[in-house]
Amino acid sequence: MPVLTFANTKGGAGKTTAVLILASELAGRGHRVTIVDADPRGWISRWHAIAGASSLISVAPVSEETIEAATAKAKKRGGYILIDLPSSHDALLAKAVGLVDHVLIPVQGCAMDAHGGAEVLELLRELDQSCGVRIPHSVVLTRVNAAVTTRALQAAKDFLAARGIATLSTAIAERAAYRDVFDKGGLLQAMNPLEVSNLARALENGSRLATEVMALLPQKAARAAAPRKAAIAKAA
Repeated sequence: MPVLTFANTKGGAGKTTAVLILASELAGRGHRVTIVDADPRGWISRWHAIAGASSLISVAPVSEETIEAATAKAKKRGGYILIDLPSSHDALLAKAVGLVDHVLIPVQGCAMDAHGGAEVLELLRELDQSCGVRIPHSVVLTRVNAAVTTRALQAAKDFLAARGIATLSTAIAERAAYRDVFDKGGLLQAMNPLEVSNLARALENGSRLATEVMALLPQKAARAAAPRKAAIAKAA
């Protein structure tokens, strides 16, 4: 029951889109997915309510007070647990980090000086240096222009690597399907290719992202979170 959270304290970074893409692909491969919706705006809950998406996907709206209980319940259900956080730096972010096996930080382009991504990285760095709590994390580049050259994308990854920041090889491209699915509901795979431009490429992008994330999070590799939660609570 691996737990993954998507965190960036800046709005518009692509957190919820990344959650939706990954949930769609995991369910399409037959995996159970629980999305813990900690964003008060509830975009992922609205998407799921439109068409039910899939019987394999469950969405649990939560608050700071209920996120731990909801995550524990999701673990009993089994499968993958994805936590969609709001764009804020508060106790909810720290609490969510204490529950997970991996933190994924969506960032547009190579702008690592963007305030939101930097704040999450600083929190993780502080936990490591001050509390000895090392939480695996990676950056995923989002909203990449589909026409971007391989050289330009590699330059962005090199920029991050030079600063010791792990970055997924798969970037999330800017695709119409990733916008339209929020209005239509359901899985990306269920969309009509006659109504959505370049759907096949969007699905291919999502498939590569899921394959890479699944390699980071083997289902039997979920770690005990209690010691980390205690250290994080003490540091907060």
